[in-house]
Amino acid sequence: MKKIELLSPAKNLEVGIAAINHGADAVYIGGPSFGAREKVGNSIEDIETLCRHAALFDAKVYVTMNTLLFDSELEEARKIAYDCWNAGVDALIVQDMALLNMDMPPIALHASTQCHNIEAEKVKFLEDVGFSQVVLARELSIEQIKDIRSKTTVPLEYFVHGALCVSYSGQCYLSHVIGGRSANRGACAQPCRLAWNLENAEGKRLVSNRHLLSLRDLNNSKNIEELIDAGITSFKIEGRLKDIDYVKNVTAFYRKTIDEIIERRDDLCRSSRGESNPTFNPNPEKSFSRGFTDYFIHGRQKYIDAPYSPKSMGEYLGTIDKVKNKSVTIRTNKELHNGDGLCFLDRENNLLGFNVNAVCRDASEGRKVAGSQGHKGIRSQAVTSNTDISMATRFKIEGSKIFRNSDLAWQKEVEKSSGNRKIKIDLKFTDTEDGFALSAKLHDEDSEYVTTNISIEKEIANNTEKALENIKNKISQWGDTEFSVEDVEIDFQVTGSQSHKVTESVSRSELNVQQPTTNSQQPIAYFIRASVLGEMKKDLVEKLKSYLIEKHRNERERRNISPVETYGRTSQNIKAHGHTSSQQNAIYPQKSLSYLGNVINNKAREFYELHGVTDVEDGLERIKSNDELVVMTTKHCIRYANNICSKEIGKPATSLYLVNDKGRFRLDFDCRNCCMKVIKEK
Repeated sequence: MKKIELLSPAKNLEVGIAAINHGADAVYIGGPSFGAREKVGNSIEDIETLCRHAALFDAKVYVTMNTLLFDSELEEARKIAYDCWNAGVDALIVQDMALLNMDMPPIALHASTQCHNIEAEKVKFLEDVGFSQVVLARELSIEQIKDIRSKTTVPLEYFVHGALCVSYSGQCYLSHVIGGRSANRGACAQPCRLAWNLENAEGKRLVSNRHLLSLRDLNNSKNIEELIDAGITSFKIEGRLKDIDYVKNVTAFYRKTIDEIIERRDDLCRSSRGESNPTFNPNPEKSFSRGFTDYFIHGRQKYIDAPYSPKSMGEYLGTIDKVKNKSVTIRTNKELHNGDGLCFLDRENNLLGFNVNAVCRDASEGRKVAGSQGHKGIRSQAVTSNTDISMATRFKIEGSKIFRNSDLAWQKEVEKSSGNRKIKIDLKFTDTEDGFALSAKLHDEDSEYVTTNISIEKEIANNTEKALENIKNKISQWGDTEFSVEDVEIDFQVTGSQSHKVTESVSRSELNVQQPTTNSQQPIAYFIRASVLGEMKKDLVEKLKSYLIEKHRNERERRNISPVETYGRTSQNIKAHGHTSSQQNAIYPQKSLSYLGNVINNKAREFYELHGVTDVEDGLERIKSNDELVVMTTKHCIRYANNICSKEIGKPATSLYLVNDKGRFRLDFDCRNCCMKVIKEK
């Protein structure tokens, strides 16, 4: 059976726990440093706490160590890797191949999308040298994924939601050449989200002040099953800078989407345990988004870009009917609320917005529409604001689209949600020679009973039925713990081989008592104080947690082998420990690497040379160059987006220029391969 993984981002410990509680099978989080998000670091102590929480649900924690490393940073990175392993981390996500040429702990390594994983030959190489999971490039189509799957066996990970980096595989040098802030070092200034002018070679302006490199957000929720069938087993949500409510909402949405597929297929299962029950209706349109695209999964298509604004537009509401100074009438089938944030595009396609002060009465229906229920049809709703929202003549556009980028009522529901993720258990309560025992068993096939005992003087109850019911009710309620009781079995020994056994299901709100059958004696029960049963449950909770954490870590160690046997590549390690023939003989698909190979330390250089690369250039972060440089290669074509594709207009694709106060960059178009290069000229 194929295990399907939902992988969510975590800015910090709080967000990581929320992601797990709302259904994530795994989370990825930055460590103390080297995590490709310069401003987002987490202590080893917080990571260990997250690992312990995730282990309860057999969920995994991946730590991002996916920046390029200088020689002076390698030892610190190695120490962090060991700290992560000791903290319980399941894998490191890496880009720099130096980490495969060092003394590392027996921790799994995942190849970051920044390794430029776009072809089967590259993915097969990564598999052969020991990577246990590969993150594919976002630009790949279904057919390309199928091709990679047919030629490899390593688990494949794929981004399905969140912000899109316009550069192929996120390998972008635009921020570096503009201001010295390297994206490969986690310091991207996001110049792709800035406004640019588009000019031809003669300096004629074709487009003015538009966000020409800014893309919509990715949303592949409608393609999940197709991606599963193509070979993807890990579905990744982007967003290590996103807030907790975003992660709750998007995680819960994809959890529901994936579960619906799993429920109707016998060949699929979840990769973690426990069911989440958010108290809100997840909807990705209500979280931050620049509009959605499924990018190139089904080939090139229109409207993948967001040229008018890099800000969130949110949920489409409807159209504008009328405008006054401080009120707007909107035709929509959505309920509007006081405090909502609304936005629209003016005549010049500038994004403008305002906050709703009040939802007014619908003049045609004569009633207040805010909070009304059951009106699914499109109707007019008037809203007012504390500020002048006429925006002079620019706003007076009847029929223009309007969006909601902040739904206050819905947001409050998300904020209250804990996820309430529960693991189903069965309980057995028995008497012992000197007291009682309470045991719990998970529904996992290989799960064992976990037991707590108490020594106490027994007191036979006067009313057997009532005593049994009291015991059952007390031990079935596990409150805000991570566990929910499915079945309860009470088994009291009477005399000799005779016993009193009650097995009851507690899956319903009202529990039906199944009366026991005895041989010659009337059943007995014991009077047990509620405080005693409470202490037994409390102790059992802690024992269950310890059992689950230990079980997860044992499985983690079983999945991994000795570090030097897997990743060690120094001559000393090879002599002492050796490595498999496939690892030793793995040849990198290219014989030479330019600066685009991102090598900025000697350990990485040695790694590539060991695997057949004869010419390795230093990466840009290590050199200063005045040469002409390709700072970005992208599948996003500005010609195509602006209806001047050479194939459509029948003219050669001559170079164009991106211009703003940050610089002037030439655009070259590779029409044969349908991609665009952004070039810094000499």
